[in-house]
Amino acid sequence: MTEPPSALRRHRPAPMVRTVLRRPAALVCLAYLALLVLASLAAPWLSPHGPTATDLDHVLTGPGAAHPLGTDNLGRDVLSRLMYGGRPSLTDAAVAASTVLVVGAGCGVTAGFLGGWFDRVFSWAVDVMLAIPVLVTLLVVLAVVGDHQVLAMAVLGVLVSPGVARVVRGATLAVRQELYVAAARVSGLGRRHILVRHVLPRVAGPVVVQVSLFAGGALMIDAGLSYLGFGADPPTPTWGNMIADAAAVTDRQPWLLAPPGVVLGLAILACGVLGDAVRDAGACRSTTATPPAPRSRPSRSRASRPRRGTSHPPVPASRTDSSPALLSIHDATVALPGPHGMTTVVEGVDLDIGRGETVGLVGESGCGKSVTGRAILGLLPGRGEITEGSIVFDGTELVGADPRTVRALRGRRIALVSQTPLTSLDPVIPVGGQIAELVRRHHGGTRRAARARAVELLGAVRVAEPEQVATRHVHELSGGMAQRAAIALALAGEPDLLIADEPTTALDAGVRAEVLDLLRQVQRERGLAVLLISHDWKVVSRMCRRTYVMYAGQVVESGPTADLLARPRHPYTAGLLASAPGRAAPREPLRAIPGTVPAPHEWPPGCHFAARCALATPACDAAAVPLLEPAPDRGTRCLRHTELGKGDDRDRATAVRS
Repeated sequence: MTEPPSALRRHRPAPMVRTVLRRPAALVCLAYLALLVLASLAAPWLSPHGPTATDLDHVLTGPGAAHPLGTDNLGRDVLSRLMYGGRPSLTDAAVAASTVLVVGAGCGVTAGFLGGWFDRVFSWAVDVMLAIPVLVTLLVVLAVVGDHQVLAMAVLGVLVSPGVARVVRGATLAVRQELYVAAARVSGLGRRHILVRHVLPRVAGPVVVQVSLFAGGALMIDAGLSYLGFGADPPTPTWGNMIADAAAVTDRQPWLLAPPGVVLGLAILACGVLGDAVRDAGACRSTTATPPAPRSRPSRSRASRPRRGTSHPPVPASRTDSSPALLSIHDATVALPGPHGMTTVVEGVDLDIGRGETVGLVGESGCGKSVTGRAILGLLPGRGEITEGSIVFDGTELVGADPRTVRALRGRRIALVSQTPLTSLDPVIPVGGQIAELVRRHHGGTRRAARARAVELLGAVRVAEPEQVATRHVHELSGGMAQRAAIALALAGEPDLLIADEPTTALDAGVRAEVLDLLRQVQRERGLAVLLISHDWKVVSRMCRRTYVMYAGQVVESGPTADLLARPRHPYTAGLLASAPGRAAPREPLRAIPGTVPAPHEWPPGCHFAARCALATPACDAAAVPLLEPAPDRGTRCLRHTELGKGDDRDRATAVRS
């Protein structure tokens, strides 16, 4: 049964510009700033007099018919000088703000997004530059370059950039850690595309706020420098030297301070209010806009190329297939940075997945299952690295491969379905748009054809009314619909291997069964190989022909799922099975495994499970236990596996310490 869409869905957020313009204060500020810019540009045509024309019959007069804002101490028209003076003042502020935007915001976004050595060098440079006194340095620069006010304002922008860059870097780091950014990388999108499409829209608000606030400060600093005699030489008007001229005659005509002071003060205030409006609009964007009418379903003939599964029948999931494994992991060891330095979190993992086969990876949280999946995709967190072993996908060695080679496989040959689709989908872009961008990325084609293919993929994963769902954002979807959309997103590149990381954890029982049936159908129709990461034995038994059990970074047992469920050969596997609710005896409590998984830096030199195992002997603690083969196509890291193989379920459960 397919989950119907909600009848009362929320509307999509309004664009940022529209949200800002709905605020009266922001609209007034924008109108005022636009008026200043237009008046300055059109000063030769709109001003009643020239900026240096004198009227000696009217000196230090107040507002009147001939001079609407009065005249200064040389009889020059104040209104005309205000309009002409806006040109250098606004230009200088624009130069400083543009410098901050390019240098500060640009470096902050780049450092926050790229990380690594660039981020470390950036942080060091910011710390150094923040120790430089801005105004003192600016005065020194002016003393050297003279009256080059534009150059001085560019230097001001560079000096202020570190503070802005630090704020923008923090915002970018927060966005980069979002799961939907990681999902975009897994899907095969390039760094530039992710930065422009998924990161910049989320950090645009903080950038605009910082630049607008600095623009007001730049106007004040420019006026202050002109007041001190730097900048344009008289009689060229600027707002700053107009204030200086007015201050010299304030005892005879105090009105002369009002026009430039009010114009400048309101401009600074407008920049600040506009920045606040952008910040508030980003924090709570309107969700009351009327949704667009549902689009008609595009013609299927305009969609992209046929599915891979329709032209190549599924390969039987048999371990006796003579073809090489699609994915082969041999002795893989992964280390991640931590408080104790580089720490091994996955140790000596061997794992094979055949073409068209579904393989399970089972274990408690903290055993290394997800890290193993991310190692396949080359997306280890931090500065994590594969220190030993190999990962071969379809004949291509991924360990040590060129990053471009690995990026070319993501999404196109290897795809990921995460356990949290509501956070792995971009909240700003409609679901159909996200699928369409992957279709174009991996297969090309027009935007219209990509949108048609996105709707087709949503229909293929049993989404009701796919045309309407394609126009919705992730917050408008239920958990089941979001998971189906995530599966459609993973199928956009028509991959050969699908890594499903706890795909049903956050779903209720009914929706979980539907998603599992959908995964099984997709695997069967398209001939996909699936690596199913889970802690639920019921899910694994329904989906997987073979299963690997992980504990504390090691594969402790492997084999055909049915045989492993019936005859576990490791105490940890027996303990997991005994703690499964479906296998508990009536009126008896569940046999939970005592203790917890040890942290990677606390792993013992011998068997990692020895501290929780009732069968442990001194030999188990003496040295690392190799992967033994008690039967064909079975593996175990237990020295006493023969004792487990002979007992029944009740006897095996006692192998775990109570």
